[in-house]
Amino acid sequence: MYRIHVHVRVRGRAAAAAVVLLAAPTGCSAASAAGQPGSSHKSAHAVKVTVVPKGRQAASGKPVQVTAAGGRLTAVKVTDSAGHRLTGRVSADGTKWTSNRNAAPGTAYQVQAATRAEDGTKGAATSSFATARAGLVNKVDWRPGTGTTVGVAQPISLVFDRPVTNRAAVEKQLKVTTSNGTEGSWGWVRDWSGKDRVDWRPETYWKPGTTVDLKAELNGTDSGAKGGWFVRDYTTSFTIGASQIMKVDLDSHQLTMVREGKAVRTIPVSGGTPGGDTRSWRGTAVLLAKEGTINMNSETVGLGNAYNQMVDSSMRLTWSGMYAHAAQWNAAYFGKANRSHGCIGMSDADASWLYKRVQPGDPFEIKGKDTKGTVAPGNGFGEWNLSWADWQQLSALR
Repeated sequence: MYRIHVHVRVRGRAAAAAVVLLAAPTGCSAASAAGQPGSSHKSAHAVKVTVVPKGRQAASGKPVQVTAAGGRLTAVKVTDSAGHRLTGRVSADGTKWTSNRNAAPGTAYQVQAATRAEDGTKGAATSSFATARAGLVNKVDWRPGTGTTVGVAQPISLVFDRPVTNRAAVEKQLKVTTSNGTEGSWGWVRDWSGKDRVDWRPETYWKPGTTVDLKAELNGTDSGAKGGWFVRDYTTSFTIGASQIMKVDLDSHQLTMVREGKAVRTIPVSGGTPGGDTRSWRGTAVLLAKEGTINMNSETVGLGNAYNQMVDSSMRLTWSGMYAHAAQWNAAYFGKANRSHGCIGMSDADASWLYKRVQPGDPFEIKGKDTKGTVAPGNGFGEWNLSWADWQQLSALR
């Protein structure tokens, strides 16, 4: 009888190496160690298989490595307790297998390795280890949701519960695929909430009909100091709808919907009153949500007690509180002057018409001389106000 010696060791806090002796079949079996029926050949060499990490409280966040000494690895299978498999790759000389992803926190793994000794003898080894639970856990809120249809300016957006300082490590785990090969870039911004956020946008608006898939394979990734570990993956899949662009000219006080390149309707509007914080933002603002009838209170956006009323057909454009909405009380100024508290107001009928047709992700391209600045990248989806070159510079992998 020959034996295969399996040495299991771990770095850092792990205990001393363990040796597992696995018996292989002897001479009279139908498929012997030498691989020939009826062979009585005995291996002159033991294959040593080493698995890192090891133990019941092993460190996570690094790839699983299986190495062979005195032979080659012919197959490696690593699975967690839920049956999910870690894929990996074998080195050119067949002596080392490395998982494509890191070992995740709080997870038990089983390792199975098939080997061939230098003299051709086949063998097998098994091992197991478990990683320690994460002390801090980071979570993700993402847009758009799975199965949604969105406008041509909708980015993929991930907002993190906790700080992300290992941005490059996180960004490497974010995989975007599209139905037509659309290319884009991730960019890191500070969300209006104050949290870290990373968005993915193409160079120009999406092509209608594009399907988009995101795989955020974050489980086992350390987000850095004070951020903690990710302990799950995230996915979303969505479709780009019709091209609908709202052209807003606050100097002529008009909003024109351009659908698939053709002007559909022009609506008289009134923007933010000139001077101070009551002015509207300019640049491209992306429709975040259709919120319907809501209570608008100026105190929530730092304008004191200027207003507190119910507003119909509310279409949110920024997190700071700029909307397009019905504002019948301002009817005397539609198409004539800007006299709102910063929003783009219109008649009840026009707002209802627009509300029924717009979709989250539609861009509102706003221009006007007396505005209070350009929509910032983190104030909604203001990244379209950066040049493509400037946006690319916000990737952690540049």
